[in-house]
Amino acid sequence: MAGLRVFVSSTCYDLNVLRNQLRQFIAVQGHEPVMSDYNDILYDPRHHTHTNCIDEVGTCDLVVVVIGSRFGGPAIPEAIERVDLDSLETASSSIEVLKRRENISITQLEVLRAAELGVPIFVFIEDRVWHDHATYEKNKGKSIIDSIEFSSIEKPKTAKYIFEFINFLRHRTQNNAVSAFSKYSDLEESLRQQWSAFFKRLLNEQRQRNAETRRIDALAEQFEDLKAAMLSTISDDVRRKVARGVVQFRRLYDFLASIETYIGAVSQFGRDDSWNWSKILEKLDVHEVTDFPRDLWRSLASPVSGPRVTAVFVKIDGTVYVLHFPLTSSAIQEDLAAFMNLTRDNREIILEALEEGSSRRGLTYTGKTLDDFLNSIKSDAKSDLPPEAPPINKLFGLLGG
Repeated sequence: MAGLRVFVSSTCYDLNVLRNQLRQFIAVQGHEPVMSDYNDILYDPRHHTHTNCIDEVGTCDLVVVVIGSRFGGPAIPEAIERVDLDSLETASSSIEVLKRRENISITQLEVLRAAELGVPIFVFIEDRVWHDHATYEKNKGKSIIDSIEFSSIEKPKTAKYIFEFINFLRHRTQNNAVSAFSKYSDLEESLRQQWSAFFKRLLNEQRQRNAETRRIDALAEQFEDLKAAMLSTISDDVRRKVARGVVQFRRLYDFLASIETYIGAVSQFGRDDSWNWSKILEKLDVHEVTDFPRDLWRSLASPVSGPRVTAVFVKIDGTVYVLHFPLTSSAIQEDLAAFMNLTRDNREIILEALEEGSSRRGLTYTGKTLDDFLNSIKSDAKSDLPPEAPPINKLFGLLGG
């Protein structure tokens, strides 16, 4: 089971001991440390090592940056071009560091790349550097600033670049927390607390999302009860039958309207008695339909995955359609059979009444195989499923496992 990849960004020579301790801590937590001095980075021979480091950031889940006394080496132009620095100008209210791109170090560029990609960043600053930064802030608008030597900074000419980088980080519009530390144990304790609290919040958000789904399902059931009560107030038998049909078959209409491209106009279901479920699947080139377990969707989906998928329609070529809540394949089949048992006149009247208010949201073609679709909605499906779980596609009995 793969753990989180944690990219550690700092100068190496002066922070060698700390980096070694941090590496051990990350590994003990069950995560994978990614550090340039331990050859955890792919050094593609076609590119400079700076560029390789920047590319590696995009493969990681978290970044820990430690700012000490050294600036490090200036990033080469090829590596700088890998980062959209212009997009970061709105990410912080202090962007002096972005104005002099030739004075951005490779360590700083790694962190800027993480900021561009939205990778969570945990920033730690040595106490003495943090104190000198406060002095810099008080005097940077004065003429004496260039004559001040900051004892925490190894090379005086790099002090401004280090301090302005700190300003960029602490003035970001989000993820702007910075922590000063005097000893390694401070850093370790902070990471342990932050990661634990972050994980707890994610679990709480997952529970809240599940509760919201249950509330929506309950509202849907209440709506069904309300429809039944409204229909009981209509006295005329014919009108009541049509009204009941408009209510009963609105989701069937949404389903049919969503696949008009493949089956033709919905209106044909009013006058053509030959339509049934098998004919629809044939038109869609679908050879198998299976329900999507609700619990599995909850374990895989992220907050941005959209409405819950209730069924998967597998085409002969292996790609899939997906059916979204509140529609279900069994309900659609039952409604279709009931609808086709009505007289043509009633069917045509019902379809005409439903046409204007249709959401046309039902079946969606993904253009992906089942596994590719699942990968697109999950945050990390394999880590969410129990170790003994079979491959995902076997959960549906599809594609031969």
